[in-house]
Amino acid sequence: MSQGVLAIAEQMEGVFRKVTYEALSEGRRIADRLNCDLTALVLGAEIENISKKLDQYGADRIIVAQSPALSEYLTDAYTNVIADYINKEKPAVVILGASTQGKDLSARLSARLNAPLAMDCVAVRFEDNNLIATRPMYGGKILADVALDGNPQILAIRPNAMTIAKAGGAGSIEKLDTDSGNTVLQFIEKTLDTGKVELTEADTVVSGGRGMGGTDFTVIEELAQLLDGAVGASRSAVDEGWRPASDQVGQTGKVVSPNLYIACGISGAIQHIAGMSSSKVVVAINKDPEAPIFSKADYGIEGNLFEIVPLIAEEVRKLKG
Repeated sequence: MSQGVLAIAEQMEGVFRKVTYEALSEGRRIADRLNCDLTALVLGAEIENISKKLDQYGADRIIVAQSPALSEYLTDAYTNVIADYINKEKPAVVILGASTQGKDLSARLSARLNAPLAMDCVAVRFEDNNLIATRPMYGGKILADVALDGNPQILAIRPNAMTIAKAGGAGSIEKLDTDSGNTVLQFIEKTLDTGKVELTEADTVVSGGRGMGGTDFTVIEELAQLLDGAVGASRSAVDEGWRPASDQVGQTGKVVSPNLYIACGISGAIQHIAGMSSSKVVVAINKDPEAPIFSKADYGIEGNLFEIVPLIAEEVRKLKG
């Protein structure tokens, strides 16, 4: 009989990704609804010390799968370990983040376990004791409600779509006898851009849209750097080839929820709003006073962004001394 909720934690260089806490928080809500335990599974090397903090987000059990073979993410090794654990424990629901790693891992687990998967979920609810996941489809043009049939039910949640909520859990740590099994993939090399803030993790995001007029995002990049933030872009800017797809904020891009979001030259299409609407403070800069973005902004500045953004940057420099 399937029972319990399993949340798969994602960590990089010994630091948990923000989406891990979102998955645990949503997993806690599901577990409370099902009146069952929430288990967190952490994979990696030398991760026992960082794992304890997961009890702050409702984990009743924290399973640590620790091995040199898991020091770097490799799909086949991680899939072998997690699939073996799921086959043994038989959780009713498996939840993880739909990050680059999470999308890869959840698809492989679904195939390995012959289990239903809802990818890129933006909401989860129950209807008559049936778990219903809401996810974008057709390039974000519609939101579909998906009912999963089978066990375990795998949910890959979109980063920044779920609310993080701290909740006390027993947090008992258990070590898992880890066998990564036969693997064909080998880790060769990893290069990290240490000077760039991850868009979905940033506390401040400065985004540029069609109003940028071309590939020169220098004024945006300078302000983002001063604010220790990340650079984003609207879909139109990405479609024009001015910024890489990895910078796109919106329903078909990345969802962000920073403390401060500065939209520069962005009109405010509904698809873009869907990607940043959970930002705590929104500042819009646009020369069009009728731009829809102003209706979603806490502060609006009408004018030329190439004049206004450098002025803001100069004031930030003064405040920072």
